[in-house]
Amino acid sequence: MSSVQPISTIPIQKIKAGPLPDRFARGWHCLGLAEKYKDGKAHSIQAFGTKLVAFKGEDGNVSILDGYCPHMGADLSLGCVEGNTVTCAFHHWKWGSDGVCKEIPYARRVPPKARLKSWPVVEQNRLLFVWNDPEGNPPDPTVAIPRIAACFSDKWTDWKIEEWSINTNVRELVDNLADMAHFGPVHGQKIDYFANVFDGHVGYQMARGGHETLSDGELVADDAYFGPAYHITRMCANVGGNTLNSILLNCHVPIDQNRFILRFGVIVEKNPALSDAENDAIADNYITLTQNAFHQDVEIWDSKTRVDNPVLCDGDGPIYQLREWYSQFYTDAADVKISPRKVFEWRREVGAWSQRDDIPPEAVSELDKI
Repeated sequence: MSSVQPISTIPIQKIKAGPLPDRFARGWHCLGLAEKYKDGKAHSIQAFGTKLVAFKGEDGNVSILDGYCPHMGADLSLGCVEGNTVTCAFHHWKWGSDGVCKEIPYARRVPPKARLKSWPVVEQNRLLFVWNDPEGNPPDPTVAIPRIAACFSDKWTDWKIEEWSINTNVRELVDNLADMAHFGPVHGQKIDYFANVFDGHVGYQMARGGHETLSDGELVADDAYFGPAYHITRMCANVGGNTLNSILLNCHVPIDQNRFILRFGVIVEKNPALSDAENDAIADNYITLTQNAFHQDVEIWDSKTRVDNPVLCDGDGPIYQLREWYSQFYTDAADVKISPRKVFEWRREVGAWSQRDDIPPEAVSELDKI
């Protein structure tokens, strides 16, 4: 007797999609190259459902403030930088890096309420980061951005960074960390080994296999989200008979709940047998290839719907566990539960996912290099 359940009795899974978060993720968000903000001008930044202004003062530090003047609402990025202040173009109120109004040219005193938010800022790896916390807490020192030695080495190229606006919620991007199954259909990547590790505020991905465009042989990619929005990949590929080591930057900043800015960058280890111009050309070509791969995802994101209850099969990765890890950044800091490290891996020769208690031995040394 057949044990197959008649189709008519199988309930239809209805897609569920709850309301989008009422806050933006707690953590460091990368704004691209720090040098971009050091030209003496006021820079407008759309982020976290509002507008910010970034500028470098005469003390050499980049400051980020709320972008609208609380006097009459002018856009402070239209103003000019003087000393360690940005001057509003509308009425010339001068705002200091601490968010306090320092001077009003036509007033005898500055109102005590003449203050706006000053956002925590840090520079690391030649990049600028801004800290967001919906509760207003200062940056947590335990989640500091790790230093990448290659960013300061003349043996590597400088960052090549591109950015574009994507019209969807940032979770669609973060889901990729555990979505092994899409690499073949979307990117033409044959996966032989794949693993995820969720450990505190860090989410790792390890992948081994071939790739149609990024490698002539095996592609080794070890990557991690350090917090909710800063993603670094260490990649090793065979290109034209040469080993190409690269580090990829994949970071996002939400404009609002339905749009985000994706900044995608590459640095490449120089081949000592080539000139700087030739090495730069390799980096330019590689960033084009990797960007094209991301555009394959964007095309799908632009037309898909949000699914909070995906129907998963036994070949899918730990999507729900990833989302559980990611939810900590939208939870009040005091309510975040410290979970034990979780490790999931997939091997082609086994053809199934398994959970283990330790990081796979072959991945430990590679994770240290990220």
